[in-house]
Amino acid sequence: MHQIRIGLLISFSPCLLVFLCGCTPLSEYIHNGFKVGPNYATPPAPVAKDWIDAKEVIDAADKRKDKNPDDLTKWWKNLNDPVLDQLICLAYQQNLTLREAGFRILQARAQLGIAVGNSFPQSQFMTGSYDRIANSAETAGIGLISRARFINQWNLGFSVAWEMDFWGRFRRSIESAGATLDASVEEYDDVLVTLLSDVATNYVQMRTLEKRIEYAKENVAIQSDTMENAKARLKAEKNGELILNQAVALLRQTEAGIPELEIGLRQTTNRLCVLLGIPPEELREKLGKGPIPMAEPPAVVGIPADLLRRRPDVRRAERQAAAQAALIGVAESEFYPHILLSGTLGYTAEQFKNVFRGSALNGSFGPSFHWDILNYGRILNNVRLQDAKFQELMVAYQNSVLTAQKEVEDGLVQFIKAQRRAMLQQECVDAADKAEKIAKQVRKAGGVDFTTLSLIQQNKVQQEDTLAQAQGEIALGLIQIYRALGGGWQIRLTGCEPNASPPIQLGPGLSDDGAPAPRPVARFGPPS
Repeated sequence: MHQIRIGLLISFSPCLLVFLCGCTPLSEYIHNGFKVGPNYATPPAPVAKDWIDAKEVIDAADKRKDKNPDDLTKWWKNLNDPVLDQLICLAYQQNLTLREAGFRILQARAQLGIAVGNSFPQSQFMTGSYDRIANSAETAGIGLISRARFINQWNLGFSVAWEMDFWGRFRRSIESAGATLDASVEEYDDVLVTLLSDVATNYVQMRTLEKRIEYAKENVAIQSDTMENAKARLKAEKNGELILNQAVALLRQTEAGIPELEIGLRQTTNRLCVLLGIPPEELREKLGKGPIPMAEPPAVVGIPADLLRRRPDVRRAERQAAAQAALIGVAESEFYPHILLSGTLGYTAEQFKNVFRGSALNGSFGPSFHWDILNYGRILNNVRLQDAKFQELMVAYQNSVLTAQKEVEDGLVQFIKAQRRAMLQQECVDAADKAEKIAKQVRKAGGVDFTTLSLIQQNKVQQEDTLAQAQGEIALGLIQIYRALGGGWQIRLTGCEPNASPPIQLGPGLSDDGAPAPRPVARFGPPS
């Protein structure tokens, strides 16, 4: 009895020494729920008190109070374009990049299941065998023992080994896998936010380019009239040839700009097709003509601290740091002995009919431990490695918060200043329109030659081209705001049903016969 007590004391005395020289003090080990390693806490993040253009943002938000309380979750509705609404829904249903992110969620969920399974007996298996054994008749002493030369051996057994989670190694692994699952859901939401904003951005660019091409063709028509007039005056005036060459040069320059705009238009529609999950096709024939979407004042943007809750990429960075923090505890657990309970139960008999007799039973059961000692700093440096990775991810999280605030500020200043630019440009177009009307009246009276009138008309069309770009910039600024605020991912919770009729027919896509995109409906934990 005394020998048994001494043996147990010798076996478990290393556990006592660990708390005297190990990484985690005993009080912290108890406080952490009997787990070594640090408990995770959300890192502090540098957040501004308010936006730089806070006053203008608040004034714009007050003007639309109670008009559209859901303007952040379905922000594209603020552009008032039914075609865009349909494209948003089609992209959500068919985009392949989003499906990739969905399958990564399934991978993370499976990894969590594996981590949870490791909390139970890690080794469980059955064995069975049959052997026909031939014993040598020439073995020394065989004649003194009555033993058959040829025998049968039937074996059937079950073995189990369970490493007890004294130090929280498996529980920390579950924490890490759970945080990784959360991060994969946040990644899905981030891909969704980017997807919706990319669809809206390319759609606005498409409508802007269409309008610019329309203005350019108007300019070509005006310059063509000027050239024809110059041809008629070539013989009547001594400088008619000079006027003709100038008119031709200006006309060809304007015509050369149209293919450049058409290249941009085709590339924009090609990008839209990829976002919609379909091969490139001529979308304009199916989408029809439409104006540049008119953007209303921005949504209630709140305060910068709201980004910690709204932005999926910020939440993903925080969850990645949480997952890595748990791995520090996993690494620290290697400092301590691994305590196992193992056992085997089996039957062995010469004849199969005797296998399940009580006399054929054999087995063993008992505790054991193994301890990795004298590893010359490898375990310690692994802890340092995991800790350094955590510090890196913590800084990455803080940097993502700064980047998020910067992107919102960029969107706000673009949206606010683009409105001012568009207003001034509209005044410029109005003045050019009045100048054209006055020049036409004066020309009838013989006071203005045709060249002067054509220059006034060309200037008007150029100003209209600039106005189209300014109007598109307003919509792009609003899209940037909503993208930076992290709006739109809520569509995976609410679904998407376009209200436009008739529906746009695109394809062939993968919406019907392709693998469906996994739609996560709940996260493993609440957003931070």
